[in-house]
Amino acid sequence: MEWLKKLGAAIDYIEDNLDKEISYDEAARIACCSPYYFQRIFSYVSGVSLSEYIRRRKMTQAAFELQRTDSKVIEIALKYGYSSPTSFNRAFQSVHGITPTAAKTMGNILQAYPSIQFRVEITGGSAMAYHIVKRQPLHIVGIRISLVSDMEENLKIVPDFWKAALRGNQFSEICRLSNQEPNGILGISVYESPKEIYYYIGVATNASAPAGMHEYEIPAATWVVFENNGHFKDDVQRVFRRFYMEWLPFSGYKYAELPDIEVYPICDSQPVHGHSEVWIAIKKEDR
Repeated sequence: MEWLKKLGAAIDYIEDNLDKEISYDEAARIACCSPYYFQRIFSYVSGVSLSEYIRRRKMTQAAFELQRTDSKVIEIALKYGYSSPTSFNRAFQSVHGITPTAAKTMGNILQAYPSIQFRVEITGGSAMAYHIVKRQPLHIVGIRISLVSDMEENLKIVPDFWKAALRGNQFSEICRLSNQEPNGILGISVYESPKEIYYYIGVATNASAPAGMHEYEIPAATWVVFENNGHFKDDVQRVFRRFYMEWLPFSGYKYAELPDIEVYPICDSQPVHGHSEVWIAIKKEDR
């Protein structure tokens, strides 16, 4: 429950500052996690990136003001942080499909995106099968690609990276190195610093990294492991959302902010459907 309260407080901060500069660092501080993990968590639980959410909320409020006040378009643009009419016009049209000037005309259709509210709701009560394991440091070997802080952009980068990896010659070599648990081909998101964010396609192994590959060591940790059978992309995203919204608030644990691990079967084509696992590092809440 405490986690949901902190997340809700971060959203309140964003809502209170739509017409001011919004600091991702401050929102993350309120949520008690790093800016990178705050954006990652937000995208999973809300289904939209933090940057897109803020853009939608700003443009929703901008549309209300354009219709109910006599303010000029440039005045509204400046109020919501856009220094040029061109950038404001582009952002407004991406949300509403019409120009800010057209929005002043009564009868034109606009899109209103309400504020997100995080709260516990009574649902169908579908089970979440999981088990908890403790593991010594995990030695990962594989290939990697740099990510950015914008989660929306990363959602484009990672699928393309998988496609390129499966066309290359290194994928089969990576698979042959697998000899540790978790068994399978792994997708791992690693945050080292704001300028060092990576996504690895690799395996857990005791072997050294061959030429042209990278290695990374995940510290010893306690992991909650969720198993799935179905479409990988949909199931993995669903697991993360349910972990944050349904499992974590009542578990007595908190998120450890270590790399998350997606585990897929070793195969010679892009993993799409079948059995998969999601490993998320946790630690006991401070009492």
